[in-house]
Amino acid sequence: MPLKSNSGTVVEPQATFTEPLLLNAVRGFDVERPPVWLMRQAGRYMKSYQTICEKYPSFRERSENVDLVVEISLQPWNVFKPDGVILFSDILTPLSGMNIPFDIVKGKGPVIFDPIHTAANVDQVREFVPEKSVPYVGEALTILRKEVDNKAAVLGFVGAPFTLASYVVEGGSSKHFSKIKRMAFSQPKVLHALLQKFATSMAKYIQYQANSGAQAVQIFDSWATELSPIDFEEFSLPYLKQIVNTVKQTHPDLPLILYASGSGGLLERLALTGVDVVSLDWTVDMSEGRKRLGSNIAVQGNIDPGVLFGSKEFITDRINDTVRKAGKGKHILNLGHGIVVGTPEENVAHFFEVAKAIRY
Repeated sequence: MPLKSNSGTVVEPQATFTEPLLLNAVRGFDVERPPVWLMRQAGRYMKSYQTICEKYPSFRERSENVDLVVEISLQPWNVFKPDGVILFSDILTPLSGMNIPFDIVKGKGPVIFDPIHTAANVDQVREFVPEKSVPYVGEALTILRKEVDNKAAVLGFVGAPFTLASYVVEGGSSKHFSKIKRMAFSQPKVLHALLQKFATSMAKYIQYQANSGAQAVQIFDSWATELSPIDFEEFSLPYLKQIVNTVKQTHPDLPLILYASGSGGLLERLALTGVDVVSLDWTVDMSEGRKRLGSNIAVQGNIDPGVLFGSKEFITDRINDTVRKAGKGKHILNLGHGIVVGTPEENVAHFFEVAKAIRY
């Protein structure tokens, strides 16, 4: 936030040049341009990633092998030099360590082998101990910090309790979320018990990632927007608040970013979680989102991923429009969702080139 000198003149707090641009921007320091990275920038669209997929067809092998995680995480860094380098992983990675067997099947997505439907099922869910269950995550983050060497922020991420619960109750992805809603509205105590286990575990997971080298962590509550506002306040908001409060006790300076796809109807409630940054999807006008969230919270986003299929002039115009609407400071330039399979790499290169040439 701007400070006032003894004379009453507004003084912008100065950035700490030893810290990555992304951290300085989130903390409200005076930065010369918005930092930029892309959700799902590791993988999907890069030919170098597809080559790895041919050699290692199992997603879990790619995301649970330290060397592969580091290599894939660094692929966009080596080519585009984004201001954020995000760990290559999945929000479901902790499930095995919680006694919830799963796999990610090509063409089908996540598969939960024993979906959770009863209180007895919830009792079988263990609290997550990341040091024991996912040591490769910590090792990869530590290596990434050394490789990136503070030239960008290393980002970790976790799934939010309601979104994780949706997967394990539905048995995978869902269109109508009828099973999780049946549980919410007919067995709320069962769902709350499951959500509490996820909240405790994800707070530990964020702390573990931060201790291992993550300089900011994004929380994905992708399916929270399937809830009405009143149900979000019961089944998502309290658990997000709990995670933020727990993490801030041990890591008060760790920026936490919250993303929920299709969150236009819940923006004000997302701000109540206490996170440092709310990531907007592209269905919200950036200037309107800024007003609704208030000046104390940073924003991330929010260019439609489909824009990257447009001409270079079109991409340039959308970048400039988004940055203008976001205003100076406390903005991380990003897409409003993950980058789409088939996006031309030359357009991604152009996106980063234009973004990094911007000056406030």
